[in-house]
Amino acid sequence: MFIGHFAVAFAAKRVAPQASLGTLVFAAVFLDAVWPVLVLLGIERFRIVAGYTAINPFEFLHYPWSHSLLMTAVWAVLFAIVYQTVKGDHAGALWVGIAVASHWVLDCVTHRPDLPLYPGGSERLGLALWQSWPATFAVEGSMFVGAVALYLRTTRSRDRVGTIAWWALIALLLALYVPAPWSPPPRSENTVAIAGLIALAIFVPWAYWIDRHRAVSATPPAVKM
Repeated sequence: MFIGHFAVAFAAKRVAPQASLGTLVFAAVFLDAVWPVLVLLGIERFRIVAGYTAINPFEFLHYPWSHSLLMTAVWAVLFAIVYQTVKGDHAGALWVGIAVASHWVLDCVTHRPDLPLYPGGSERLGLALWQSWPATFAVEGSMFVGAVALYLRTTRSRDRVGTIAWWALIALLLALYVPAPWSPPPRSENTVAIAGLIALAIFVPWAYWIDRHRAVSATPPAVKM
């Protein structure tokens, strides 16, 4: 998924109001921050195959350290521990960990069977939603619209920046997402990895910027631990 991961971050603001939107976005896309680094280092591999799925041309060959179920759990726990240590927000730490873990669940829904359970394991999981672009748009689009609505119910703008920056982010995400199935394949695997890191370097700080210009307007009941 793409905007589906952002949907998780937007919705998570409701249950983790003390966590910055930037932190929630980073958590939700964290596996895709680890993956391009490992690709560039030659540790994980994928290839570009035109028409491999209806949504994108990526055949994921080997990515157990960033996208196996076991390592996802490890990354989620480590992310939560770091957040708890830095912020002292126990409830928030739980939800940022869940946001990290949600990435594997959503990828399992969309990918063809290529997600390993653990490094070295032979079994691969994936429900292949990406084989149909109408189904992908319906599922991911519904998630995104619902999460945007929930975020807007949870926060209010402090100033014009809080409004403009928020809607500019939404517009950019949709502009990148909607044409993707009909876009030409990228030139190389390294180009994809580098572009992914550049996107993260833009979207995560952007989300922190938005958060500084919006305030929580509806705090849900505290999650009992």
